[in-house]
Amino acid sequence: MTLLPRGTAAPGYRAVRRRRAVAAAGAVAAGLLVLSACDKPTPRATVTVGKNSVSAEAACYDNGENIGRAEATRCALKKASDSIEVPQGETLRIGVDPEIADTGWALWINGQQVTPVYKKTYYSFQGVDLFSEQQGQPAPKQLYISIVEQNKAGSQFKGVWNFKLKNENA
Repeated sequence: MTLLPRGTAAPGYRAVRRRRAVAAAGAVAAGLLVLSACDKPTPRATVTVGKNSVSAEAACYDNGENIGRAEATRCALKKASDSIEVPQGETLRIGVDPEIADTGWALWINGQQVTPVYKKTYYSFQGVDLFSEQQGQPAPKQLYISIVEQNKAGSQFKGVWNFKLKNENA
């Protein structure tokens, strides 16, 4: 074993040290790349009936940009996987993130807007009867509602959140 004077390193030591520094820099760069590829989660909307709630991210959303009426309508017709049972005459509560309320939102049923635009984070539809018989037809077993982020003028549509309501009495 050869002893080197104090402050000097073995010839291969510098190369090993340089490789470690390059590897560490590469790991940091890769980590930053992975983080930059992550999508920011969309705002959430929640439907509550009685003590039960279901919350979802948007079915269609473009980071707060206008997706247009046609795309909003297409998205509102998509079948939702998030569902909740609704007994007849029960209060339906809708909650949205503040950024949705800033733009405004409306409730759509089966792809059609049925309410005015609200600018609140929470709205309660008291004793709603969504599953009534109509024109001699039996009450539906389910229907789809959408919370559509839109402005009052109807010129901006920024997101759609879909939910399936199941008729508890069917």
